[in-house]
Amino acid sequence: MREILAEIAPWFHAGEPFALATVVQTWSSAPRPVGAAMAVSQSGEAVGSVSGGCVEGAVYEVAQAVLASGDPQLVTYGVGDDDAFAVGLTCGGTIQLFVSRIDAEHFAEFARMEDAIAAGAPIALATVISTVISAVIDGPGTGAQLLLGEHQHWGSLGSARLDAAVIDDGRGMLEHGSTGILTLGADGERRHDDLRVLVQTFAPPPRMIVFGAIDFAAAVARVGSLIGYRVTVCDARPVFATRKRFPDVHEVIVEWPHRYLERTEIDDRTVICVLTHDPKFDIPLLALALRTHAAYVGAMGSRRTHDDRMARLREEGLTEVELARLSSPIGLDLGARTPQETAISIAAEIIASVHGGSGRRLTELDAPIHRAPLVTTRLPL
Repeated sequence: MREILAEIAPWFHAGEPFALATVVQTWSSAPRPVGAAMAVSQSGEAVGSVSGGCVEGAVYEVAQAVLASGDPQLVTYGVGDDDAFAVGLTCGGTIQLFVSRIDAEHFAEFARMEDAIAAGAPIALATVISTVISAVIDGPGTGAQLLLGEHQHWGSLGSARLDAAVIDDGRGMLEHGSTGILTLGADGERRHDDLRVLVQTFAPPPRMIVFGAIDFAAAVARVGSLIGYRVTVCDARPVFATRKRFPDVHEVIVEWPHRYLERTEIDDRTVICVLTHDPKFDIPLLALALRTHAAYVGAMGSRRTHDDRMARLREEGLTEVELARLSSPIGLDLGARTPQETAISIAAEIIASVHGGSGRRLTELDAPIHRAPLVTTRLPL
């Protein structure tokens, strides 16, 4: 939903109801991940995508029906049959969508969620997407929602015990930035599957820290922002580390790189790109970076520079396990020459590293194009 929030928020604030279709589960080579969303306004405008174009027409019709009735629907689309006009995912896979009406009555906490996302505060939305008949009688209804932050929550799924179970799991998912489905009893019982609850987490964007305010850094910063990172550029030289040279990044820091790294927060979603290409900056910086929980650490330089860098880092006491985390020379072999091409090479390696891709041409592989998304379920105690 985050990717279409700027377009749907004005509808909500203007009092115009809209239907929101959200991907809640996928099988095989589905084109969009869990959490992808499409919205249809009461006036008929559509934004977003749930399948890259395969089933949007059918979803549009379901959205209009949901807007008219107010009753949510859970719909599933798979591969189309031999009829060229059949509704299906022509590229393969299966997706399940939850389509619900959004307005002040059906989602009272929308504005609170919007404000949290805008402020970069961690927030998660739990929605009951399906129930068995026995759970519907006395338990929560389909579409019930609970919004939860790190220390507070708003709304209810139907009972205090169910809320407590979802809050417990939801905050764990929020901590790791994962979105998925919980299966629980109608009153939050373990080992039951009366309810399926979609938990969508909206954690702050992951960080990219680019060390070295050179032309390549400007290109890497732009591509980093494009693929969803909150980018920081750091360099000890104030003549290079200026807001004028990096107008689109989150922050520009003038400080010795290793000193900045010592005082800033690094988590397992942070990526670090060392482009300084100077041992007096690189070695103390990488000695620290390779001992953090960063998801990726890459350093620019020739193979000769890499060999010298590895020798210096060994002298600093780094182990072979720690050194193995270093992507150097940085980037994938794309034949890149310009700063812009090099930035794409670096971004491609980061994406492959973070998501477990091989970095090879898809035409050479038989594996699914879209890897299976994370689906979280409650484990019995």
